[in-house]
Amino acid sequence: MDKTSIQNYHEHLVSVAVGEVKLEGNLVIPHGATAIVVFAHGSGSDRHSPRNRFVAGVLQQAGLATLLIDLLTEQEEAIDLITRHLRFDIELLASRLVDTTDWLAQNPETRDLQVGYFGASTGGGAALLAAAKRPQALKAVVCRGGRPDLAGAALPHVQAPTLLIVGAYDTPVIAMNEDALKQLTTEKQLEIIPKATHLFEEPGALEAVAQLASEWFTRYLI
Repeated sequence: MDKTSIQNYHEHLVSVAVGEVKLEGNLVIPHGATAIVVFAHGSGSDRHSPRNRFVAGVLQQAGLATLLIDLLTEQEEAIDLITRHLRFDIELLASRLVDTTDWLAQNPETRDLQVGYFGASTGGGAALLAAAKRPQALKAVVCRGGRPDLAGAALPHVQAPTLLIVGAYDTPVIAMNEDALKQLTTEKQLEIIPKATHLFEEPGALEAVAQLASEWFTRYLI
């Protein structure tokens, strides 16, 4: 992963009020951006995930704004480290993603931007469920090593063009994504990265994910 190739953009912390809690996020808006990608992190991950930050950097180079947001509070994260149940509470995560999308529509900096989701692992299920709940607001979805099966009956209601990316060695997740692909009725595509495992830690694997995501979002958001 060549971090030196990623240009530094001004990043600032935002706080999104969701019910009685506030979610922390890192917002980057390149000059002239017309679209934004919201990252829904996977199980045991947060907005500081080096993998998602790398992908976000590639998207920023393509002129896309990014919002890496923690869908759980610090207290909830601490509980989840022990119980591991909140990361699979897809309804909760999706509802917070929807609230974040509504916040973007009201925030003066972002209200004119087209919105897409990038979901990783369980965050992929949350992204697809949220996309089904906000069909008019969502213009594109990309899932990396995602669990689209967790979106369940919502899959046929997703209207945003959806790209599913899975590692070739991530056999159980490939099957889940192939099944989800059949249920999706929108523009859809499944890409399998050769010799890659679930976390795409192999040389060139994450770069391939970032390039595919950048092309998908550029096609449908810009």
